[in-house]
Amino acid sequence: MLSRRRVLVTGAGVATAAVLAGCSDTPKKTGAGAGSTGGAGGGGGGGAQPAKVTITPAADSKDVAPSSPVTVAIENGTLDTVTVAAGGKNLAGTLAEDKHGWQSTGALAYGQTYTVTVTGVDAAGAAVNQTATFTTLKPASTVSITFQANPMLALKNGNTYGVGQPVIVFFNKAVTNKDAVEQAMKVTTSPEVEGKWHWVSAQSAHWRPEKYWAPGTTVKVSANLLGVDIGNGVYGGTNASANFSIGKSRIAIADSNTKQMECYIDGQMVRRIPCSMGKGGKGTIGSKGEKIDYLTASGVHVLMTKEPLVTMSSASYGVTNKNDPNYYEEKIRLACRISLSGEYVHLADWNIPKHGKENTSHGCINVAPDHAKWFYDTFDVGDVVEVRNTPKNLQLTDGLGDWNVPYAQW
Repeated sequence: MLSRRRVLVTGAGVATAAVLAGCSDTPKKTGAGAGSTGGAGGGGGGGAQPAKVTITPAADSKDVAPSSPVTVAIENGTLDTVTVAAGGKNLAGTLAEDKHGWQSTGALAYGQTYTVTVTGVDAAGAAVNQTATFTTLKPASTVSITFQANPMLALKNGNTYGVGQPVIVFFNKAVTNKDAVEQAMKVTTSPEVEGKWHWVSAQSAHWRPEKYWAPGTTVKVSANLLGVDIGNGVYGGTNASANFSIGKSRIAIADSNTKQMECYIDGQMVRRIPCSMGKGGKGTIGSKGEKIDYLTASGVHVLMTKEPLVTMSSASYGVTNKNDPNYYEEKIRLACRISLSGEYVHLADWNIPKHGKENTSHGCINVAPDHAKWFYDTFDVGDVVEVRNTPKNLQLTDGLGDWNVPYAQW
């Protein structure tokens, strides 16, 4: 009668052990020479089942994503050591307490050939030795990211920001595979709050909740982009994270009709500041044909930077002729920027008679020295300055116009 036995087929780096049912008049050997993972002695003999080692990624795999975990599992035995190495560096990992598995904890690198070396013993105490190799993908190029407070300022990890501060991830290359990138980015808050990603440009993704943050909220953003295809052969270069917290609610509301700016802290009005805003007037043309309106844009602005002294010049928006009545170049103190187009809340002691009475500025919110100092010392990056009742609206990309986009469209 023909004998039937199970023969374990392995080999260096076999990711899944195959079990064959072979019919033969003569029993086959199951020692190391026959490909057993059990080492010399035929897996311990005495009818003991041979050890089965499973390595993932599979042996000789190509283009493995660096985000892929490396795992080693053993059946009918225990692991002693697992090393995963490339370029003279070992990949970090942990061995399970029962010694039946190993899991990588470090990240793979691009364009490397890794060798997995496994030692252990089978159920009968015989040595188990196995190796395998796999190669990670080599992208055409990689992308790097920066966490931003706004387009002019990097996010300072661990810092405190105002209730209007969005989460911003800026990419140094254009992203075309936005869905995959969004899935790799996560915002975690305490207390928990829902929010959405919105691509302000092909290089900038913003995340915000429906309403302003609650004071005291902690925010963590994780961008696990290593191995993520962002499009056109470009992959994420690394994983990164940052965290920040939300301070007191500080909101200033500047009304063009009343020429007053009311300042609220945690919902209570604490200061009412007479101001002079953009004077308007159409028809002025800049040196490159720009149409200049001299209006302060309505909508929610988010404070971007604070500068004790800044040079402001009409040349920034195209008025370079010194004979033009709208030409100026001045050093301005206590300037709090609220848009990329040059809107500030700043000290304007030359214009005090107009404060609270007439809008005469070139688009900024002019305030008197004592009010300017208080505002500069009290408000900070991420705080809100809302402008009302002007015929011009703040655009999404003119600084941080995020809150002017209805949440349903975000």
